[in-house]
Amino acid sequence: MALMQLENIYRSFKRGRVTIPVLQDINLDINELEFLCLVGESGCGKTTTGKILSGLLPPSSGKIYFEGKDVATLTGEAKRHYRRSVQIIHQDPYASLNPTHTIYDILSYPLFHHKIVRNKRQAREKVGELLERVDLTPVEDTIDKYPHQLSGGQRQRVSIARALTTDPKVIVADESVSMVDVSIRIGLLRMMMDMRDTLGVTIVFITHDLALAKFFAWEGRIAVMYLGRVVELGKTQDLIGDPQHPYTRVLLSAIPEPDPDKTRNKRHIQLRSEDIPRLTELPPGCTFHTRCPWFIDGVCDVKVPQLARVPGSMSNTEVSCIPLTRGEELVFYES
Repeated sequence: MALMQLENIYRSFKRGRVTIPVLQDINLDINELEFLCLVGESGCGKTTTGKILSGLLPPSSGKIYFEGKDVATLTGEAKRHYRRSVQIIHQDPYASLNPTHTIYDILSYPLFHHKIVRNKRQAREKVGELLERVDLTPVEDTIDKYPHQLSGGQRQRVSIARALTTDPKVIVADESVSMVDVSIRIGLLRMMMDMRDTLGVTIVFITHDLALAKFFAWEGRIAVMYLGRVVELGKTQDLIGDPQHPYTRVLLSAIPEPDPDKTRNKRHIQLRSEDIPRLTELPPGCTFHTRCPWFIDGVCDVKVPQLARVPGSMSNTEVSCIPLTRGEELVFYES
């Protein structure tokens, strides 16, 4: 049984009289001790999915299951257990840390709130352990400082430490390295990857960078999102090595290779249109069909595709593409 499940999740927002559909029919299983990456361009709904997973946003419809129980029905200690077990690391460490509180205050509050510690002495010991775990040593140089006295990388480590205060089972990391220098990005990623083995934490990593997802979740899975839907879901090695959905193929074709010769010779897939449809004016059928180089008139613009395996494929990757799931070969669009 999956540790967490999203079942037929829809989420919309109101702007005046206009309804904006941000998530549509999201179905995801999150297994214990796995790395799952949500990948897609800005506005695809990956952050909203992360907030729904962590309980910060309720879905407009659909169900969230944690350890087999419907989260909407949880009360009392069962609900507190869920809230402790699923934590989020926000994208911006400059905005997510209260500037008027010291690092001790920030990290000790959830410890007292959830009765993990009983007094200040225990709290300082526990905060010190958390700071050491995220490599903010010596602890004395950090524990009584304010966020503005730390670098961006140090703030992000504090955000990670805060997510660990309640001994969670699932951490949703929302673009958690995008605000730090490239030079320290890999170190933060490796530290989070080690958490699975040392702390038994499942990590849902949200990013717009497929190359980053490839590095982080090489032994896990990737869910590619586009305009509020999951369009491809599978093991990272299968998805990167043999991408199925046209959108995934386009994303991978845009990633530069370390070898300059390979980059020069790499074929970049040209989209039919560079314009991304508005969420308030989504096209009929497959929402990617207005940009898809393999568009089939009368098929892609008629029916909304569902996630399914490609017939004859050796992998278990699921794609949301009608021609592929019917066993047809994609023919490049000619204008």
